Amino acid sequence: MLVTEDIKYVGVNDHHIDLFEGQYHVPHGMAYNSYVILDEKVAVMDTVDIHFTHEWLDHIADALDGRTPDYLIIQHMEPDHSANILNFMKVYPQTTLVGNAKTFMMMEQFFSLDASYQRLVVKNGEELCLGKHTLSFVFAPMVHWPEVMMTYDQKDHILFSADAFGKFGANDVEEDWDDEARRYYMGIVGKYGAQVQAVLKKASALDIQTICPLHGPILKENIDHYLDLYQTWSSYNIEKDGVVIAYNSIYGHTQKAIELLGAKLTEKGCPKVVIHDLARDDMALCVADAFQYSKIVLASVTYNADIFPFMKEFIHHLTERNFQKRTVAFMENGSWAPMAIKVMKGMLENSKDLTYTENNVTIKSALNSDSQEAIEKLADELCRDYIAQSNEKANKHDMSALFKIGYGLYVVTSHDGKQDNGLIVNTVTQVSDTPNRIAVNINKQNYSHHVIKQTGKLNVNCLSVDAPFSIFERFGFQSGRTVNKFGGFEPLHSDNGLAFLPRYINAFMSLEVESYVDLNTHGMFICKVTEARVISDLDTMTYTYYQNNVKPKPQTEGKKGYVCKICGYVYEGDTLPDDFICPLCKHGAADFEPIQ
Repeated sequence: MLVTEDIKYVGVNDHHIDLFEGQYHVPHGMAYNSYVILDEKVAVMDTVDIHFTHEWLDHIADALDGRTPDYLIIQHMEPDHSANILNFMKVYPQTTLVGNAKTFMMMEQFFSLDASYQRLVVKNGEELCLGKHTLSFVFAPMVHWPEVMMTYDQKDHILFSADAFGKFGANDVEEDWDDEARRYYMGIVGKYGAQVQAVLKKASALDIQTICPLHGPILKENIDHYLDLYQTWSSYNIEKDGVVIAYNSIYGHTQKAIELLGAKLTEKGCPKVVIHDLARDDMALCVADAFQYSKIVLASVTYNADIFPFMKEFIHHLTERNFQKRTVAFMENGSWAPMAIKVMKGMLENSKDLTYTENNVTIKSALNSDSQEAIEKLADELCRDYIAQSNEKANKHDMSALFKIGYGLYVVTSHDGKQDNGLIVNTVTQVSDTPNRIAVNINKQNYSHHVIKQTGKLNVNCLSVDAPFSIFERFGFQSGRTVNKFGGFEPLHSDNGLAFLPRYINAFMSLEVESYVDLNTHGMFICKVTEARVISDLDTMTYTYYQNNVKPKPQTEGKKGYVCKICGYVYEGDTLPDDFICPLCKHGAADFEPIQ
């Protein structure tokens, strides 16, 4: 199979495997990917699992068509990719093995390499020229082994991504990429979010048009979708709104309680309710859903003054993978001494940025009127923001929304007649209360200023302290004239037809412009409030909080050059070109300062 004119796929599909890495159910098999780059010199990218030696070598021979490979590039030493190194070298002994220092250290642990085999030890950022194709090596330590590196083909703009962007399932099976890639990522890579973030920062400077992973299909279309998902997963941000209920039940009473809770959540407008029986459902899927959705209910029986073993295993999987930034509720059942909530909460005590519900549910043996009332209250609390987001159920005249205004940070949304638009502002002020009027200052250079002057409508979204840096990248680092700021981010819409954010806000107000004040560089829109909703009780994101807790700290230690004041990107060099554009936030040289 051709990847490009010069690059061929030579991988294999495994439909015999039942458990990947001895634990993950793979009903649709696995793919072990390998590639051949045919140029003046020939490079083979990785080998495959030991059970497919001859099939893979046949594919290699067919691709080479009589030629001899010059290089075997080893990106990852895990045996499902490296097991056939020796078998390959027996057939092509003049090939040079390419890897980093840690690669060869591990290779010696797995194999007794012939001393005559040629080796090329590469460093991070080094290049290997094959002729028309120049390969750049991008080290990716702990994604998810310490020796992992990726390879970027400068000619065809291909990222050979090692295990990153892989998925469960053979390549001859049609299935949704997101679900199986999420299950794969959370199970195998999920612990290493910080390391993935570091690699994504390197990748942001590359023009990636194709991704060739070691598992799963070659990705050629909608590359931003896959990069955005990895950004969300590795930063532990919420992918979708909804409630996951993970439970165990011995005699069915706890099951009846969570079924009641699930029905109440759906009735009150929860956009998605996912229920997992931890004793029966695939544990990897349960874990993936816990990271996918915004809220989780942990429901366990008390068992030996502890919790049920499947719940203990589940929570262990969560904490091992840095579970964070979620809302957590508890339900327990115990006939004489309920202990489950105390134990479950204790297991999560070292997890960061978890919000615990005020209402939890204790059942003593079976449901009764008291526990049913507790379930009703918990459902109300979990659905408060969903009710506020609902055009049918929301209180649209909750003027306490104005109390969320401070010296904060806001997303102002508008619509240019073709698509929703938004930008970050930090100047929103209530100027009167009879009637309620709001002043919003916007720089004239911003496209939103132009749109709002034409339409006279805007929404002010009050960002809450759970808003991640990606929100500021999305709405602050690019222009709505040239990009769709809501691409891959599905908004909700208020009565005036404008977008409001489905999460990361504690309130929003719909405004109608009554007058305009020209402030030279900025314009002030004086507006009346046509709709106001309170979404949550989270604190408003202040500028100080953003600077101290959200904006990434520039990694400047030991570096010489310039740092972007907007996003922290570091340019290394003695002189910053006057026309330099930051590859992350797209701001110019004027927004850089020398590293001190």
